[in-house]
Amino acid sequence: MPATTSPHVTGASRAASTLVLVPGLMCDHTVWEPVLPHLQAAFPGLHCIVADHGPSDSLGGMAERILAAAPEHFALAGHSMGARVALEVVRRAPQRVTRIALLDTGHLPLPEGEAGQAEAAKRHALLDVARAEGTRAMGQVWVQGMVHPARLQDTPLVDAILDMFARKSADTFAAQIRALLARPDASPVLQSLRIPTLVGCGRQDSWSPVAQHEAMHQLAPGSVLEVMEDAGHMAPMERPAEMAAMLGRWLSAPGLVLH
Repeated sequence: MPATTSPHVTGASRAASTLVLVPGLMCDHTVWEPVLPHLQAAFPGLHCIVADHGPSDSLGGMAERILAAAPEHFALAGHSMGARVALEVVRRAPQRVTRIALLDTGHLPLPEGEAGQAEAAKRHALLDVARAEGTRAMGQVWVQGMVHPARLQDTPLVDAILDMFARKSADTFAAQIRALLARPDASPVLQSLRIPTLVGCGRQDSWSPVAQHEAMHQLAPGSVLEVMEDAGHMAPMERPAEMAAMLGRWLSAPGLVLH
């Protein structure tokens, strides 16, 4: 679990205030890197750790990796699949998580019947591309529906996403697909939350739409729902300053001091 810290963080403040950032499917620290300068300028004592899922092929296994590497108490923000992992962390160790942010994500298990079969087929079709042509080529297909349509011509943004995917193997993609297809229902975890909770997404997130987040917001007591304008599924990379501001409001929300 690589760490990214502010130069102002001391050993004492590092123990006092830790935020674990959890990337999604085939993603790594690149998702969060554009956000960190803005976030750490506002919270110079905040120590940020970006999780690494390694070879795990279950959301529970990914959660266990985070728990093994994280301090005793920490705030937790997950993007896409990473938010599902974050909910699994809370399922296993609710006493260790001081607040949680769930971004561009969902909470329901694979649907039964044709809908579930269609999702599995779509994911496996991408895996076939990754195995035949490489994960960067797969990313070129995947990215079409994952950013705001107006950003598809933003070469630096798209290249950063494709380069990130290229760093992962088709075997890693297969393992993470298995994890997502076997995802549990996180509704009970959402209903159990008694910590400051942010549910957020991009307005143009076509993979995890606003309505999905509204349903999560309704389940999580006292949660805050925020929708970022002019952003798709990759909101942290598309609108990093706005994402940092959203996370800043969540980190500053009353109810619990980071331990």
